[in-house]
Amino acid sequence: MSKRPRKPSKPLLIDENLPLQSRRVRRRDPEQPHLPFDPMPDRVEPCLALLKSKPPQGDEWSYEIKWDGYRIAVHIEPNRIRIITRGGHDWTHRFPGIADAAKALGPVTMILDGEAVMLDEQGRSDFGLLQKSLGASGKAAGKLPSRDSILYAFDLLYLDGHDLRGLEYSARRHLLEDALDEPGGTIRVSEEFNADPDDLLAHACRLGLEGIIAKHRDRPYRSGRTGDWLKIKCIQSDSFAIIGYEPSTALPGAIASLLLGARYRDGYKYVGSVGTGFKHDEARRLKKMLDKIKTRLPVDKVPGKNLVMTGPMYVAEIEYRAWTNDGKLRHASFKGLRDPDDVSEIYRLPG
Repeated sequence: MSKRPRKPSKPLLIDENLPLQSRRVRRRDPEQPHLPFDPMPDRVEPCLALLKSKPPQGDEWSYEIKWDGYRIAVHIEPNRIRIITRGGHDWTHRFPGIADAAKALGPVTMILDGEAVMLDEQGRSDFGLLQKSLGASGKAAGKLPSRDSILYAFDLLYLDGHDLRGLEYSARRHLLEDALDEPGGTIRVSEEFNADPDDLLAHACRLGLEGIIAKHRDRPYRSGRTGDWLKIKCIQSDSFAIIGYEPSTALPGAIASLLLGARYRDGYKYVGSVGTGFKHDEARRLKKMLDKIKTRLPVDKVPGKNLVMTGPMYVAEIEYRAWTNDGKLRHASFKGLRDPDDVSEIYRLPG
């Protein structure tokens, strides 16, 4: 039995002088059945940057600005948005603006890795502004949403049914830029800079930024502090436990300085005090908070008189220039309290 002759097709109407173009690739619908999707993980332990004194050189490294805020992962699903902190807490209710912007991205499933920040008038991320917006100290701790915060997304871990963590960073970065192609909104791509890293770091320091991040282009996404990502800071900033305070003699009902402790072996060790970075109202509020957790148990030998010791319940983010020879912080400044529901890793001393 012979086949019917095929109807002649219409000639292709192509101008040979025009470049070839293809239609935009449509994303697969994650709700279609019988497709080999990777399940979206409930939570991804974040990749953390290893601190280095100098940026690495080489074409295998990518460079961007280090943002000063809260590390979050935004899980976008067809019927819900979840914003998960580095510590695994659900803070969707605390970043409603970011959640609304994520919902507006359309029918897509993805996990964005990034930093929730507040920008000052010069466009610099300001941890103190973010803490004030969140009400992360005093009676308002853990209750206020931050409506003006934005997300700087710097990695894409999952997209439309595909787990991307096994891909090299350069491929994930390309997909991220395609997924978020509208600059200037509440969710933005953290810009990648094609510049000499030493010059980029110097420029960041001149602008008063915290530093830069270097990422190895050929590495998959690996949780923990593996060395795939490096951070190079202009000014050191770490989290320390508050182990007491020195009362103010000039301002009644306020603190003069906070006593700071770092993790050491199975306990804490005194690493100095901080007496700058907070205003009068905050100095009074800190004293009221700390007076509720007074203790007679000394953490370590702490020099000074009329000191009030407390349990290490609260954690402060401290900016400092260096360490002294006897293991104390030099030129420390108080940036804010870390949220009690999501305490970052407290600085650990070797030994």
